[in-house]
Amino acid sequence: MILRIVGDMFVGEDRTGNPAHLPRQSRGCNAPSVTDEGARGPAPGYQTGRMHGFSDGVFSIAITLLILEIAVPADAEDHLLRALVDQWPSYLAYLVSFSTIGAVWFAHTVITEYLDHADSVLIRLNLLLLLVVSFLPFPTKLLAEYAGKVQPERVAATFFGINLLLALVLVSVLWRYAAHEHLVRPDLADEDVTTLTKRLTPTLGVYVVLIVVGLFLPVVAVVGYLLTALFILLPFSELRRAHHRG
Repeated sequence: MILRIVGDMFVGEDRTGNPAHLPRQSRGCNAPSVTDEGARGPAPGYQTGRMHGFSDGVFSIAITLLILEIAVPADAEDHLLRALVDQWPSYLAYLVSFSTIGAVWFAHTVITEYLDHADSVLIRLNLLLLLVVSFLPFPTKLLAEYAGKVQPERVAATFFGINLLLALVLVSVLWRYAAHEHLVRPDLADEDVTTLTKRLTPTLGVYVVLIVVGLFLPVVAVVGYLLTALFILLPFSELRRAHHRG
């Protein structure tokens, strides 16, 4: 019996996607129940609070690391103003990455607010998203370092764009999976699900186009990445409705 319990702890999950070492009655936020007719209740799942909190921590660290990549040369004392101006690629890369991580965080926050519970697949998809987000400071640094050098700049801009695209794709996959598997709140209207799905999808095509543009015009592509992230972040639809009401 003891060996079986230890073995289950190392395996981690049973076939339902729940921790194997927990009693069946205590797994997740929606433990299975039995009605008077003997039917099974809601499918077992995990609470989303820890997933949300852990994700916010990773987003915060990733977005903070971006500023650490901006620096002027140690010998810039005699021409500090010029050295600050020469760092414009770093400023641009910082703005793009900050805005993109902010847009991904915003979409992720909306998704987690809509969730009723999570399953093991959703948690793994969320970890994959955090993997890409936490990696973004590296391509940001490459873009800042190789700006102005024709061939390296194109490679850096393309690599940068692919990472941004991956982050947005994973957010979309996360939401589509949650909606498909009925992990969202039961009181959520179908219209709300459709609206969020439509809002996440169109920007993916824009990133694909900008990655191709980056092979020829890297700076134009990077500015396009910034504008796309701002489009996701800024409440243009709410501003238009407020204008019409006024």
